[in-house]
Amino acid sequence: MPKDDFKQGVLSVVIPAHNEEGHIAETVGLIIDKLNAEKIDHEILVVNDNSRDNTEVILKQLVEKYPSFRYVNNEPPNGFGFAVIKGLNSFSGEYVAVMMADNSDDPADLVKFYRKISEGYDCVFGTRFHESSKIVDYPFIKLILNRFGNAFIQLLFMHPYNDFTNAFKMFRRSTINGLRPFLSQHFNLTVELPLKAVIRGYSYTVVPNNWYNRKEGVSKFKIRELGSRYMFIVLYCFLERLLLSQDFNIKKLQSK
Repeated sequence: MPKDDFKQGVLSVVIPAHNEEGHIAETVGLIIDKLNAEKIDHEILVVNDNSRDNTEVILKQLVEKYPSFRYVNNEPPNGFGFAVIKGLNSFSGEYVAVMMADNSDDPADLVKFYRKISEGYDCVFGTRFHESSKIVDYPFIKLILNRFGNAFIQLLFMHPYNDFTNAFKMFRRSTINGLRPFLSQHFNLTVELPLKAVIRGYSYTVVPNNWYNRKEGVSKFKIRELGSRYMFIVLYCFLERLLLSQDFNIKKLQSK
């Protein structure tokens, strides 16, 4: 769990990376350049998720190049959820965002998220499915499954947010601590975090964000994860809302 002596006002960006030698240097460089240009105090934390290529070699070079950059190694087993949780247990800032290593997320959107959360929100959720969002080369089958899955969650929870599966989100440190324990070990973590935040009464806003398909390499997302793993965490959160939401509301009132 992150230490209590966090760096106030600092934005931490957690980036899980498994065999991302073709993207990670550009991704990190673009994010740091944008945050420096906007004068946002930050740390970039890459979680090397048991990479077997030259990812760690590149990460060591980035440590030498950028004072605000560091990385940690995730012990086996590897997987998106494991790596992100490692990052959420290791970041040092007051705020934390999760971004992808393949440059699919837009650094300009990261700035928008930061400006929004600085207004006092507990969370900022991105949506790729807004009239002002830009999506480039989203695989058709994946898009259909994405829209079906998000529609199911919207209907089950009677909630208007239309992109629960979007990995690009931002949270206050206190919010992350309030969402523990984390149950997901794979991409279903992207659904667990916002659902728990909504159920447990944290304030949030939704900001449109862009998405670009990777230019090289293989996506770590597996379509089979849309089945049992996603269903488990969605139903778990639904039961939490049904049976325990009042408990979380009481806790939040007592903490004020």
